Amino acid sequence: MTLLKSRVESANTPDTDFPLNNLPFGIFSTEGTAPRAATVLGDRIVDLAVLEADGRIDAGAPVFAAGELNPFMERGPAAWAAVRAQLQALFAEGAPTPVDDALSPLAIARMHLPFRVAEYTDFYASKRHAMNVGTMFRGAENALPPNWLHIPIGYNGRASSVVVSGTDILRPNGQRKGPDEEVPSFGPSRRMDIELEMGAIVGVPTPMGKPITVDEAEELIFGYVLLNDWSSRDIQAWEYAPLGPFQGKAFGTSISPWVVTRAALEPFRVPVPPREKPLLPYLDQTLPGLYDIALEVGLQPEGAAAETIVSRTNYRNLYYSAAQQLAHHAVGGCGMRVGDLLGSGTISGEEKGSFGSLLELSWGGKEPITLDTGETRSFIEDGDRLTLRGAALGEGFRVGFGACTGRILPAVPGPWGDA
Repeated sequence: MTLLKSRVESANTPDTDFPLNNLPFGIFSTEGTAPRAATVLGDRIVDLAVLEADGRIDAGAPVFAAGELNPFMERGPAAWAAVRAQLQALFAEGAPTPVDDALSPLAIARMHLPFRVAEYTDFYASKRHAMNVGTMFRGAENALPPNWLHIPIGYNGRASSVVVSGTDILRPNGQRKGPDEEVPSFGPSRRMDIELEMGAIVGVPTPMGKPITVDEAEELIFGYVLLNDWSSRDIQAWEYAPLGPFQGKAFGTSISPWVVTRAALEPFRVPVPPREKPLLPYLDQTLPGLYDIALEVGLQPEGAAAETIVSRTNYRNLYYSAAQQLAHHAVGGCGMRVGDLLGSGTISGEEKGSFGSLLELSWGGKEPITLDTGETRSFIEDGDRLTLRGAALGEGFRVGFGACTGRILPAVPGPWGDA
Protein backbone atom coordinates (compact mmCIF):
# COMPACT_ATOMS: atom_id res chain seq x y z
CA MET A 1 0.00 0.00 0.00
CA THR A 2 1.26 3.49 -0.82
CA LEU A 3 0.71 6.92 0.72
CA LEU A 4 -2.75 8.44 0.32
CA LYS A 5 -2.14 12.09 -0.56
CA SER A 6 -3.91 14.61 1.67
CA ARG A 7 -4.87 18.26 1.29
CA VAL A 8 -3.06 18.73 4.65
CA GLU A 9 0.54 18.99 3.42
CA SER A 10 2.18 17.90 6.70
CA ALA A 11 0.33 14.58 6.41
CA ASN A 12 2.27 13.75 3.22
CA THR A 13 5.76 13.71 4.74
CA PRO A 14 7.37 10.29 5.27
CA ASP A 15 8.26 10.98 8.92
CA THR A 16 4.78 11.81 10.22
CA ASP A 17 2.88 9.20 12.24
CA PHE A 18 -0.39 10.57 10.92
CA PRO A 19 -0.91 10.35 7.13
CA LEU A 20 -4.34 10.02 5.54
CA ASN A 21 -3.80 6.25 5.68
CA ASN A 22 -4.00 6.39 9.48
CA LEU A 23 -6.83 8.59 10.82
CA PRO A 24 -6.68 7.51 14.48
CA PHE A 25 -9.24 8.70 16.99
CA GLY A 26 -8.68 10.57 20.24
CA ILE A 27 -10.17 13.10 22.64
CA PHE A 28 -8.76 16.63 22.88
CA SER A 29 -9.46 20.08 24.20
CA THR A 30 -7.94 23.52 23.79
CA GLU A 31 -7.89 26.30 26.35
CA GLY A 32 -11.43 27.19 27.38
CA THR A 33 -13.10 24.37 25.43
CA ALA A 34 -14.64 21.05 26.45
CA PRO A 35 -13.08 17.71 25.49
CA ARG A 36 -14.39 16.25 22.23
CA ALA A 37 -13.39 13.74 19.58
CA ALA A 38 -10.66 14.32 17.01
CA THR A 39 -8.48 12.72 14.44
CA VAL A 40 -5.07 13.97 13.34
CA LEU A 41 -3.33 14.62 10.02
CA GLY A 42 0.35 15.49 10.13
CA ASP A 43 0.71 18.39 12.55
CA ARG A 44 -2.99 19.36 12.46
CA ILE A 45 -5.71 18.11 14.75
CA VAL A 46 -9.14 17.66 13.16
CA ASP A 47 -12.15 18.57 15.30
CA LEU A 48 -14.72 15.89 14.52
CA ALA A 49 -17.47 17.66 16.47
CA VAL A 50 -17.21 20.63 14.09
CA LEU A 51 -17.41 18.37 11.04
CA GLU A 52 -20.33 16.46 12.53
CA ALA A 53 -22.31 19.57 13.45
CA ASP A 54 -23.13 20.46 9.83
CA GLY A 55 -23.14 16.96 8.37
CA ARG A 56 -19.74 16.87 6.72
CA ILE A 57 -19.28 13.56 8.56
CA ASP A 58 -22.05 11.36 9.91
CA ALA A 59 -21.81 8.32 12.20
CA GLY A 60 -25.59 7.80 12.14
CA ALA A 61 -26.08 9.62 15.44
CA PRO A 62 -24.36 12.56 17.19
CA VAL A 63 -21.29 11.06 18.89
CA PHE A 64 -18.27 13.32 18.49
CA ALA A 65 -19.09 16.13 20.93
CA ALA A 66 -18.83 13.62 23.78
CA GLY A 67 -15.69 13.62 25.91
CA GLU A 68 -15.00 9.94 25.16
CA LEU A 69 -14.98 7.64 22.14
CA ASN A 70 -17.40 5.11 23.66
CA PRO A 71 -20.52 6.55 21.94
CA PHE A 72 -18.78 6.30 18.56
CA MET A 73 -17.52 2.78 19.25
CA GLU A 74 -21.06 1.77 20.23
CA ARG A 75 -22.23 2.62 16.69
CA GLY A 76 -20.44 -0.52 15.48
CA PRO A 77 -18.21 -1.55 12.57
CA ALA A 78 -20.46 -0.18 9.80
CA ALA A 79 -20.31 3.32 11.32
CA TRP A 80 -16.55 3.04 11.92
CA ALA A 81 -16.01 2.20 8.24
CA ALA A 82 -18.40 4.91 7.03
CA VAL A 83 -16.71 7.68 9.05
CA ARG A 84 -13.26 6.54 7.91
CA ALA A 85 -14.38 6.67 4.27
CA GLN A 86 -15.96 10.10 4.77
CA LEU A 87 -12.78 11.49 6.33
CA GLN A 88 -10.55 10.06 3.61
CA ALA A 89 -12.75 11.66 0.96
CA LEU A 90 -13.00 14.97 2.82
CA PHE A 91 -9.24 15.31 3.36
CA ALA A 92 -7.98 13.82 0.10
CA GLU A 93 -5.69 15.98 -2.02
CA GLY A 94 -7.83 18.31 -4.10
CA ALA A 95 -11.08 17.70 -2.19
CA PRO A 96 -13.37 20.75 -2.60
CA THR A 97 -15.34 20.86 0.68
CA PRO A 98 -14.04 23.52 3.11
CA VAL A 99 -12.37 22.10 6.23
CA ASP A 100 -10.20 24.89 7.64
CA ASP A 101 -12.67 25.62 10.44
CA ALA A 102 -12.06 22.12 11.83
CA LEU A 103 -8.24 22.30 11.79
CA SER A 104 -5.96 23.45 14.63
CA PRO A 105 -2.25 23.03 15.36
CA LEU A 106 -1.66 19.73 17.12
CA ALA A 107 0.78 21.54 19.41
CA ILE A 108 -1.99 23.48 21.18
CA ALA A 109 -4.17 20.43 21.85
CA ARG A 110 -4.45 18.88 25.28
CA MET A 111 -5.02 15.15 24.91
CA HIS A 112 -7.32 13.23 27.25
CA LEU A 113 -7.95 9.55 27.96
CA PRO A 114 -9.50 8.55 24.63
CA PHE A 115 -12.21 6.22 25.92
CA ARG A 116 -13.87 5.22 29.17
CA VAL A 117 -12.12 2.02 30.19
CA ALA A 118 -14.80 -0.49 31.16
CA GLU A 119 -12.48 -3.27 32.32
CA TYR A 120 -8.75 -3.93 31.95
CA THR A 121 -7.21 -7.37 31.39
CA ASP A 122 -3.50 -7.89 30.85
CA PHE A 123 -2.07 -10.94 29.12
CA TYR A 124 1.33 -12.65 29.01
CA ALA A 125 1.56 -13.43 25.30
CA SER A 126 5.24 -13.04 24.29
CA LYS A 127 7.07 -16.35 24.48
CA ARG A 128 10.52 -14.76 24.77
CA HIS A 129 9.34 -12.56 27.66
CA ALA A 130 7.78 -15.55 29.42
CA MET A 131 10.96 -17.57 28.86
CA ASN A 132 13.16 -14.75 30.17
CA VAL A 133 11.14 -14.15 33.31
CA GLY A 134 10.66 -17.87 33.95
CA THR A 135 14.38 -18.54 33.53
CA MET A 136 15.25 -15.84 36.07
CA PHE A 137 12.85 -17.16 38.69
CA ARG A 138 12.55 -20.90 38.02
CA GLY A 139 15.51 -21.85 35.83
CA ALA A 140 15.60 -22.55 32.09
CA GLU A 141 14.26 -26.08 32.43
CA ASN A 142 11.03 -24.80 34.09
CA ALA A 143 10.81 -21.41 32.43
CA LEU A 144 7.39 -21.79 30.79
CA PRO A 145 4.41 -22.74 32.92
CA PRO A 146 2.94 -26.04 31.66
CA ASN A 147 -0.20 -24.30 30.35
CA TRP A 148 1.57 -21.49 28.48
CA LEU A 149 1.69 -23.12 25.02
CA HIS A 150 -1.99 -24.05 25.26
CA ILE A 151 -3.75 -21.00 26.70
CA PRO A 152 -3.48 -17.17 26.64
CA ILE A 153 -2.60 -16.43 30.27
CA GLY A 154 -3.90 -13.19 31.76
CA TYR A 155 -5.04 -11.39 34.90
CA ASN A 156 -7.71 -8.78 35.58
CA GLY A 157 -6.19 -5.37 36.28
CA ARG A 158 -7.52 -2.02 37.43
CA ALA A 159 -9.46 0.12 34.94
CA SER A 160 -9.32 2.98 37.47
CA SER A 161 -5.52 3.16 37.13
CA VAL A 162 -5.41 3.54 33.33
CA VAL A 163 -4.19 7.04 32.41
CA VAL A 164 -3.36 8.91 29.23
CA SER A 165 0.18 9.53 28.03
CA GLY A 166 1.90 12.42 29.83
CA THR A 167 0.42 11.61 33.25
CA ASP A 168 3.02 11.33 36.02
CA ILE A 169 3.09 8.07 37.98
CA LEU A 170 3.84 7.93 41.71
CA ARG A 171 6.26 5.25 42.85
CA PRO A 172 4.05 2.87 44.86
CA ASN A 173 4.44 1.92 48.49
CA GLY A 174 3.94 -1.64 49.54
CA GLN A 175 5.33 -4.77 51.10
CA ARG A 176 8.58 -6.10 49.67
CA LYS A 177 10.85 -8.90 50.80
CA GLY A 178 14.31 -9.55 49.41
CA PRO A 179 15.68 -13.09 49.13
CA ASP A 180 18.05 -12.48 52.05
CA GLU A 181 15.45 -10.89 54.32
CA GLU A 182 13.64 -12.94 56.98
CA VAL A 183 10.51 -10.80 57.11
CA PRO A 184 8.94 -8.27 54.73
CA SER A 185 9.36 -4.52 55.08
CA PHE A 186 7.12 -1.68 53.93
CA GLY A 187 8.03 1.32 51.82
CA PRO A 188 8.55 2.63 48.30
CA SER A 189 9.17 0.05 45.59
CA ARG A 190 12.89 -0.45 44.94
CA ARG A 191 12.47 -2.20 41.58
CA MET A 192 10.26 -0.04 39.37
CA ASP A 193 9.85 -1.25 35.81
CA ILE A 194 7.96 -0.78 32.57
CA GLU A 195 6.34 -3.27 30.25
CA LEU A 196 6.23 -2.40 26.55
CA GLU A 197 2.82 -3.58 25.34
CA MET A 198 0.02 -2.94 22.89
CA GLY A 199 -3.58 -2.66 24.01
CA ALA A 200 -6.62 -3.83 22.01
CA ILE A 201 -9.94 -2.03 22.60
CA VAL A 202 -13.26 -3.82 22.43
CA GLY A 203 -15.80 -1.80 20.43
CA VAL A 204 -18.68 -4.29 20.28
CA PRO A 205 -20.07 -5.90 23.45
CA THR A 206 -20.90 -9.57 23.95
CA PRO A 207 -23.57 -10.81 26.37
CA MET A 208 -22.71 -12.81 29.44
CA GLY A 209 -22.80 -16.52 28.70
CA LYS A 210 -22.05 -16.22 24.96
CA PRO A 211 -18.70 -17.56 23.74
CA ILE A 212 -17.30 -16.23 20.45
CA THR A 213 -14.93 -17.58 17.83
CA VAL A 214 -11.55 -15.97 17.19
CA ASP A 215 -12.78 -14.70 13.83
CA GLU A 216 -15.82 -13.14 15.52
CA ALA A 217 -13.54 -11.61 18.15
CA GLU A 218 -11.50 -9.96 15.40
CA GLU A 219 -14.58 -8.02 14.29
CA LEU A 220 -15.23 -6.75 17.82
CA ILE A 221 -11.90 -4.92 18.10
CA PHE A 222 -12.15 -1.18 17.40
CA GLY A 223 -8.43 -0.40 17.49
CA TYR A 224 -5.12 -0.42 19.30
CA VAL A 225 -3.05 1.78 21.61
CA LEU A 226 0.48 1.69 22.96
CA LEU A 227 0.39 0.50 26.56
CA ASN A 228 2.92 0.72 29.39
CA ASP A 229 2.02 -1.63 32.21
CA TRP A 230 4.12 -0.02 34.95
CA SER A 231 5.28 -2.72 37.36
CA SER A 232 6.75 -2.86 40.83
CA ARG A 233 8.87 -5.99 40.60
CA ASP A 234 9.64 -6.30 44.30
CA ILE A 235 6.03 -5.83 45.43
CA GLN A 236 4.92 -8.20 42.66
CA ALA A 237 7.48 -10.88 43.54
CA TRP A 238 6.36 -10.99 47.18
CA GLU A 239 2.62 -11.02 46.53
CA TYR A 240 2.15 -13.01 43.33
CA ALA A 241 1.92 -16.55 44.76
CA PRO A 242 -0.59 -18.08 44.54
CA LEU A 243 -3.02 -15.68 42.82
CA GLY A 244 -0.83 -13.51 40.62
CA PRO A 245 -0.30 -9.73 40.20
CA PHE A 246 -2.15 -7.35 42.53
CA GLN A 247 -0.62 -4.24 44.13
CA GLY A 248 2.53 -4.54 42.01
CA LYS A 249 0.43 -3.67 38.95
CA ALA A 250 -2.48 -1.63 40.34
CA PHE A 251 -0.89 1.83 40.62
CA GLY A 252 -0.72 2.91 36.97
CA THR A 253 -1.06 1.86 33.33
CA SER A 254 -0.31 4.44 30.62
CA ILE A 255 -1.82 4.38 27.13
CA SER A 256 -1.23 6.51 24.05
CA PRO A 257 -3.81 9.23 23.36
CA TRP A 258 -4.54 8.04 19.82
CA VAL A 259 -6.44 4.85 19.02
CA VAL A 260 -5.22 3.44 15.70
CA THR A 261 -8.08 1.56 14.10
CA ARG A 262 -7.99 -2.01 12.93
CA ALA A 263 -8.78 -0.73 9.42
CA ALA A 264 -5.62 1.42 9.36
CA LEU A 265 -3.49 -1.57 10.39
CA GLU A 266 -5.08 -4.02 7.95
CA PRO A 267 -2.28 -3.75 5.31
CA PHE A 268 0.31 -4.73 7.93
CA ARG A 269 -1.10 -8.09 9.03
CA VAL A 270 1.36 -10.93 9.62
CA PRO A 271 0.81 -14.51 10.82
CA VAL A 272 1.23 -15.64 14.40
CA PRO A 273 4.36 -17.79 14.83
CA PRO A 274 4.17 -21.56 14.27
CA ARG A 275 2.44 -23.41 17.10
CA GLU A 276 4.83 -25.51 19.14
CA LYS A 277 1.88 -27.55 20.39
CA PRO A 278 -1.56 -27.71 18.72
CA LEU A 279 -4.09 -25.28 20.14
CA LEU A 280 -7.60 -26.40 20.96
CA PRO A 281 -10.04 -25.66 18.11
CA TYR A 282 -11.75 -22.71 19.82
CA LEU A 283 -8.47 -20.77 19.45
CA ASP A 284 -8.18 -21.37 15.68
CA GLN A 285 -7.83 -18.18 13.64
CA THR A 286 -8.44 -17.72 9.90
CA LEU A 287 -6.77 -14.34 9.39
CA PRO A 288 -3.11 -13.58 10.07
CA GLY A 289 -3.49 -12.45 13.65
CA LEU A 290 -0.63 -10.03 14.32
CA TYR A 291 0.69 -6.78 12.83
CA ASP A 292 4.15 -5.68 11.71
CA ILE A 293 4.53 -2.71 14.09
CA ALA A 294 8.02 -1.50 15.02
CA LEU A 295 8.22 -0.54 18.71
CA GLU A 296 10.81 1.21 20.86
CA VAL A 297 11.38 2.41 24.42
CA GLY A 298 13.26 5.59 25.32
CA LEU A 299 14.54 6.39 28.84
CA GLN A 300 15.37 10.00 29.76
CA PRO A 301 16.80 10.68 33.23
CA GLU A 302 15.75 13.85 35.02
CA GLY A 303 17.91 16.72 33.79
CA ALA A 304 19.22 14.85 30.74
CA ALA A 305 19.00 16.66 27.40
CA ALA A 306 17.91 13.59 25.47
CA GLU A 307 16.68 10.04 25.90
CA THR A 308 18.46 6.75 25.32
CA ILE A 309 16.67 4.15 23.22
CA VAL A 310 16.95 1.06 25.42
CA SER A 311 14.81 -1.39 23.42
CA ARG A 312 13.58 -1.96 19.86
CA THR A 313 11.13 -4.77 19.17
CA ASN A 314 8.01 -5.57 17.10
CA TYR A 315 4.38 -6.44 17.79
CA ARG A 316 4.77 -9.55 15.66
CA ASN A 317 6.88 -11.05 18.50
CA LEU A 318 3.73 -12.27 20.24
CA TYR A 319 2.59 -15.88 20.39
CA TYR A 320 -1.12 -15.13 20.81
CA SER A 321 -3.11 -12.50 18.90
CA ALA A 322 -5.51 -10.01 20.48
CA ALA A 323 -8.42 -11.87 18.86
CA GLN A 324 -7.29 -15.15 20.43
CA GLN A 325 -7.01 -13.41 23.78
CA LEU A 326 -10.49 -11.93 23.41
CA ALA A 327 -12.04 -15.25 22.35
CA HIS A 328 -10.42 -16.99 25.32
CA HIS A 329 -11.63 -14.21 27.63
CA ALA A 330 -15.24 -14.80 26.55
CA VAL A 331 -15.19 -18.60 26.18
CA GLY A 332 -16.25 -19.32 29.76
CA GLY A 333 -19.19 -16.92 29.58
CA CYS A 334 -17.57 -13.60 30.53
CA GLY A 335 -19.49 -10.75 28.92
CA MET A 336 -17.34 -8.15 27.16
CA ARG A 337 -18.11 -4.42 27.23
CA VAL A 338 -17.49 -1.50 24.93
CA GLY A 339 -14.25 0.04 26.20
CA ASP A 340 -12.72 -3.17 27.55
CA LEU A 341 -8.95 -2.91 27.26
CA LEU A 342 -6.81 -6.00 26.62
CA GLY A 343 -3.07 -5.59 27.21
CA SER A 344 -0.88 -7.85 25.08
CA GLY A 345 1.71 -8.52 27.76
CA THR A 346 5.33 -7.43 27.47
CA ILE A 347 6.62 -7.74 23.90
CA SER A 348 10.17 -9.10 23.73
CA GLY A 349 12.20 -10.26 20.75
CA GLU A 350 15.01 -12.79 20.66
CA GLU A 351 17.95 -10.41 21.18
CA LYS A 352 18.71 -8.57 24.42
CA GLY A 353 18.19 -5.16 22.78
CA SER A 354 14.64 -6.18 21.91
CA PHE A 355 13.51 -7.11 25.41
CA GLY A 356 10.46 -5.10 26.51
CA SER A 357 11.19 -4.54 30.21
CA LEU A 358 14.12 -3.40 32.36
CA LEU A 359 13.75 -6.62 34.35
CA GLU A 360 14.91 -8.47 31.23
CA LEU A 361 17.30 -5.83 29.90
CA SER A 362 19.23 -5.80 33.21
CA TRP A 363 18.58 -9.50 33.82
CA GLY A 364 16.97 -8.99 37.18
CA GLY A 365 19.37 -6.17 38.08
CA LYS A 366 22.53 -8.26 37.64
CA GLU A 367 23.55 -6.62 34.34
CA PRO A 368 22.77 -2.86 34.50
CA ILE A 369 22.35 -1.11 31.17
CA THR A 370 24.39 2.00 30.32
CA LEU A 371 22.60 5.11 29.06
CA ASP A 372 23.99 7.67 26.63
CA THR A 373 24.61 9.97 29.59
CA GLY A 374 27.00 7.40 31.10
CA GLU A 375 24.55 6.60 33.90
CA THR A 376 23.43 3.03 34.48
CA ARG A 377 20.01 1.60 35.20
CA SER A 378 18.80 -1.70 36.55
CA PHE A 379 15.35 -0.31 37.33
CA ILE A 380 13.62 3.07 37.04
CA GLU A 381 14.77 5.93 39.28
CA ASP A 382 12.67 8.88 40.42
CA GLY A 383 12.49 11.55 37.72
CA ASP A 384 13.07 9.10 34.86
CA ARG A 385 10.78 9.60 31.87
CA LEU A 386 9.91 6.51 29.82
CA THR A 387 8.50 6.84 26.31
CA LEU A 388 7.00 4.12 24.12
CA ARG A 389 6.64 4.63 20.35
CA GLY A 390 5.29 2.45 17.59
CA ALA A 391 4.58 2.59 13.87
CA ALA A 392 3.72 0.25 11.01
CA LEU A 393 5.94 1.13 8.05
CA GLY A 394 4.51 1.35 4.52
CA GLU A 395 6.01 2.46 1.20
CA GLY A 396 7.09 6.03 1.97
CA PHE A 397 4.73 6.47 4.91
CA ARG A 398 4.12 5.24 8.46
CA VAL A 399 0.99 4.51 10.46
CA GLY A 400 2.00 5.56 13.94
CA PHE A 401 0.62 5.88 17.44
CA GLY A 402 2.46 8.99 18.59
CA ALA A 403 4.15 8.68 21.97
CA CYS A 404 3.11 7.01 25.21
CA THR A 405 5.12 8.71 27.92
CA GLY A 406 5.19 8.87 31.68
CA ARG A 407 7.52 10.03 34.44
CA ILE A 408 8.08 8.34 37.79
CA LEU A 409 7.73 10.64 40.80
CA PRO A 410 8.84 9.84 44.37
CA ALA A 411 6.46 7.85 46.55
CA VAL A 412 4.20 9.80 48.89
CA PRO A 413 4.89 8.92 52.54
CA GLY A 414 1.94 7.49 54.42
CA PRO A 415 0.91 8.09 58.04
CA TRP A 416 2.36 4.70 58.99
CA GLY A 417 5.97 5.60 58.19
CA ASP A 418 8.46 3.40 56.35
CA ALA A 419 10.04 0.24 57.68
